[in-house]
Amino acid sequence: MPEKPPRKAVFLDRDSTVIEDMRYSADIARMKVLPGVIEGLVRLQEAGYTLVIVTNQSGVARGCFTEAELRAFHEALTARLAESGVRLARIYYCPHYPEGKLPEYSTVCDCRKPAPGMILRAAKELALDLPDSWVIGDSDRDTAAGRGAGCRTILVETADDPQTGNPNPDFRAKDLQAAADIILGEQR
Repeated sequence: MPEKPPRKAVFLDRDSTVIEDMRYSADIARMKVLPGVIEGLVRLQEAGYTLVIVTNQSGVARGCFTEAELRAFHEALTARLAESGVRLARIYYCPHYPEGKLPEYSTVCDCRKPAPGMILRAAKELALDLPDSWVIGDSDRDTAAGRGAGCRTILVETADDPQTGNPNPDFRAKDLQAAADIILGEQR
């Protein structure tokens, strides 16, 4: 049986890109999908993009929530998006933080953005074509991870995370819907 050809993807940061940043919490009741996210993701999905969330979750290493609580949160997020027709291929998370409180998670790793480990792992496991893929996030860490993986990048500009401007994204957008406009405009 021949292997499936690689697919194009959009890798999404979670907090302040897809949902409101909850500051080290996995409380499902506090989850709020940001305006325009559903519309933007549906359009990207219809254009043939595989949707993958890649998120640093140092709250595990800090002792704020467990990996089981985080997985339950991600299952709830996946279900909430699915109710609106958005199918996530997978959510990858990094629970590590070098200055964390829990020794088993207090380590330097290759998955914590700005390292591209989560993106590279997703590309391998899901047969994704990185040069035809994009990373959308709200911080320089997201941009650096995307560039490190060989993807094009879009920085969603929020007031929550001041940017250093290094490395520069390929594009800047006010929100995920505007980022979708850029991606769809670039594929023509």
